[in-house]
Amino acid sequence: MPLMGSLYIGASGLQTGQNALNTTAHNLTNIDTKGYTRQQTLLGSRNYLTISKNPASVSNQQYGLGVDFSAVRQVRDYFLDRTYRKESGRSMFYEVSTEVLDEVETVLGELNGEDFQTSLTNLWTAVQELAKDPSGSVTQGLLVQRASEFIDRAGAVYNDLSTYQDSLNLQVKDKVNQINKYGQQLLNLNEQIRKIESAEIEHANDIRDARNQILDELGKLCKISYNEDALGNVSVQIEGNDFVKGGHCFEIALQEDATTGFYTPFWPNNAEYTIMEDGSKAYRIENALVFDLDQTISSNMDTDIGGLKATLLARGDHRANYTDIENGYDQVSQSIVMNIMAEFDQLIHNVTTKVNETLAAVYDPVTKYMCDRNGSPLQLFQKITTDGWTQGTDAMGNPTWEYMEEDPSQASTLYTLGNLKVNPHLLQEATLLQFKKADGSVDYETATKLKEIFTEEEYCLNPNVQKRTCFVDYYSDMVSQVANTGAIFKSIYENQDATVNSTFSAREQIVGVSSDEELSNMIKFQNAYNASSRYINVISELLEHIITTLGR
Repeated sequence: MPLMGSLYIGASGLQTGQNALNTTAHNLTNIDTKGYTRQQTLLGSRNYLTISKNPASVSNQQYGLGVDFSAVRQVRDYFLDRTYRKESGRSMFYEVSTEVLDEVETVLGELNGEDFQTSLTNLWTAVQELAKDPSGSVTQGLLVQRASEFIDRAGAVYNDLSTYQDSLNLQVKDKVNQINKYGQQLLNLNEQIRKIESAEIEHANDIRDARNQILDELGKLCKISYNEDALGNVSVQIEGNDFVKGGHCFEIALQEDATTGFYTPFWPNNAEYTIMEDGSKAYRIENALVFDLDQTISSNMDTDIGGLKATLLARGDHRANYTDIENGYDQVSQSIVMNIMAEFDQLIHNVTTKVNETLAAVYDPVTKYMCDRNGSPLQLFQKITTDGWTQGTDAMGNPTWEYMEEDPSQASTLYTLGNLKVNPHLLQEATLLQFKKADGSVDYETATKLKEIFTEEEYCLNPNVQKRTCFVDYYSDMVSQVANTGAIFKSIYENQDATVNSTFSAREQIVGVSSDEELSNMIKFQNAYNASSRYINVISELLEHIITTLGR
């Protein structure tokens, strides 16, 4: 090998050693950087120069030109990346569900320092006292007062649940905006990676780290799938629909319900629309929804992935009431907040209607017994928007009263929270209750029936619960149900979190930077650099000696 050619070997060693040291230093510098992937130097041999070819020889006469710095690559595991993003999305689903149940339990357990159970217990106590002395003005006044407290506190609990629904609704909007932001960032990073790597000079490893970090965060919010093409562009699908593809980001849009203000995510590209007079588009989103919330939540079916889906399910799509228990319970059963709202409203509806029915059963228009000031059957609980009874006349021209049936399609006809009040006439004059018949006898029988309706075990929290309960125990059973469900979700979340941490640790063993390993590499590459330097010095001394000797 010519001595001048030998310098190429030393020079390549110096260059490669310097680049490898730079990579090692870069790894050590970013040892605590979130999302950083360990980089690895790939070395190879340069092309050999052929001096002569001899068919009779085992090989041609060749000599090499040294080492080649091939590339700096990221060290990642594709399988662990996909597993981590999937399991972190599932973990976020149950984390959100656990947080929602904790908040609901707080709403049910405390109300301005006093829980709702107290007002229910006080009403039950007032009914018991009334049964002892039905005609007493004190016991009658206490019943009306406790009934008013009962409705007020029940309304406050329901309003708190509604307020929390609104809070979850804002979280839906924030999460969708964040997802769209990630989509735009992925587009920009795709473009940067493509520009850098198209020159085939280097890999855009740090930019790829930023992109992988976004995919990690996006995987927590929703169920994603992705793939990378030959040009380095990553395409992302959300729930099987294209989100980032080519040079486009198909952003998720939100449709706001005119009644509740609830947001529903949908794909504008998949939705039909009508152009309005002002130029805006009115979308029909039935076939363009991002999430199918009617699916059964199951890990086996991978339908329990993503914090956004969990938030949507927990919030529900409307303000639930007792009619959702009776008609189409499946539509509210998977929504934590709607389920509790419906069960709670069912308690209030049953209490108020049973009390009113008991009083109406002894109504006598002739003797004016249990009669309101307008002549209608006396109600302890009334609807705010409509009357409970409508007036008519019989064949003799005498006034008659007919009960107004409740219509689930018309909220104004329902005995439901938000449409309930205590009879204002009773608030002014509790003795309208009377409990004393025309013959002067005290109506212990009706008072006893009022007492009995609170202890009759005729009610279930929902169609999926077999246990029957009474008014006295209904609320505590409902709170226990929330607590038990919360404990189950918390257990699932803790197990899932352990899975995520285990997967993360396994991935970190591959992508993470080890200071001991990098320091070892630094010593190795430093020694290689020094060896190349000494090699060049030796070749230089030889050349100098030859030139000096020949010069003489």
